[in-house]
Amino acid sequence: QHKDDFFKNHFQSPLSAAQKKNFTGLNYFPENDALAFTLTLERDAEPARVEMQTSKGDLRLYLRVGKIHFPVNDQMATLYVYEAAEQPGEYFVPFTDATAPQETYGGGRYLEPERIGADTLLVDFNLAYNPWCVYGDEWSCPYPPPENRLTIRIEAGEKNFHALA
Repeated sequence: QHKDDFFKNHFQSPLSAAQKKNFTGLNYFPENDALAFTLTLERDAEPARVEMQTSKGDLRLYLRVGKIHFPVNDQMATLYVYEAAEQPGEYFVPFTDATAPQETYGGGRYLEPERIGADTLLVDFNLAYNPWCVYGDEWSCPYPPPENRLTIRIEAGEKNFHALA
């Protein structure tokens, strides 16, 4: 609700004026408690520098700090955790899954895990969100690297945005 209000009314909303006029809210999968985890970050011995291509074609530098493992429908999945070079300590998990592009944005969704300990993360896929480039070409968003492209379905978080303008 708060995010819908921000998108519709706030001056920093990623929506254009025309999109705001017809905006009725974002679309989400039903809340799925089975996709909210407290996970251990398996740290890389040395953080690797990774350049992610963006929707505008440029490259953005991130540090890969480690990986997380979690179960989804009786399968184990792994995603790598990054931090932006200019924002150390703020973790970022860009990913795609088998719901894309039919149900979710083909360019991926994002998670920002909450650090609740030195190597313990709260990872809630119900909070997975679309990058702002979904809402307009003026935004530049990093695409998930190949190692974060899952073949399983993550049925939680934001779904595709359908502009009415």
